[in-house]
Amino acid sequence: MKLSKPYTLKQIADLIGSAFVGDENFQVLGMNEIHVVEPGDIVFVDHPKYYDKALESAATIILINKEVDCPEGKALLVSDDPFRDFNKLTNHFKPFLSASSQISNTAIIGKNTVIQPNTFIGHNVVIGDNCVIHSNVSIYDDAVIGNYVTIHSGSVLGANAFYYKKRPEGFDRLKSSGRVAIEDHVDIGAGCTIDRGVTADTRIKEGAKIDNQVQIGHDTVIGKKCLIASQVGIAGCVIIEDEVTIWGQVGITSGITIGTKAVISAKAGVSKSLPGHKSYFGIPADDFRSKYKEIAAIKKIPDILEQLKQVEKK
Repeated sequence: MKLSKPYTLKQIADLIGSAFVGDENFQVLGMNEIHVVEPGDIVFVDHPKYYDKALESAATIILINKEVDCPEGKALLVSDDPFRDFNKLTNHFKPFLSASSQISNTAIIGKNTVIQPNTFIGHNVVIGDNCVIHSNVSIYDDAVIGNYVTIHSGSVLGANAFYYKKRPEGFDRLKSSGRVAIEDHVDIGAGCTIDRGVTADTRIKEGAKIDNQVQIGHDTVIGKKCLIASQVGIAGCVIIEDEVTIWGQVGITSGITIGTKAVISAKAGVSKSLPGHKSYFGIPADDFRSKYKEIAAIKKIPDILEQLKQVEKK
């Protein structure tokens, strides 16, 4: 998330009541998660295991729970609870705004676009030309939708990321300030749920076709001309490259990449990155040739056990 204007390190520190290390006039331009940070961004880290990753990232302001050696050209915000203070900044720069009508007066809707009854369109949503948004669709704040997009009834674009920190009193949610971005010629079926990015975009690229009842997690990117069948569940921060086909009830874990033109058969469980231009099935998903060899070997087990019994009798 980019801020509406540059802020100084001291101004940000004052907002969250933290100490800081660095020039008080050090510029702050945005705030983002580790996988999408750029120079000028704040990133937060609250566990020693990830200190180096945060300090060595592209982010130039590190919101951290311990004063450490600050790399040259960077600054620290030192907080007793970086997770809490990152949420404070999100609330300050991207507060939740309630709606007073089904279609916000800040929404921009393109030419020849049809919005069916009972659809909700939030603040600052942009919808392009020649789209059809069917009834009972909910499009949360800041979503961006291209041209020639169809969204069927009951789908929800822009719900919060499923991202929590466990505390003794329960789970604390990391607040979402990102967007959903849908490019041109995308079709989204009925009853789909597409979560917004935590600080960046959940993106579905041009020409992708999404069937009914598909879940797409925060910050995931679906490539061009992908086909995703019904009841697929995709976790957050997944990269699905162009022209991938995913059949029904596939489950995909977070933070992995599916290569270009991969095909994943129904009911597969994907637990690691998969190279493109191959076909996969099974739990855990593997390429067809390896999986068939595995199945063939399993089928031989009863014969092998019987042979062992015969040897023991002799």
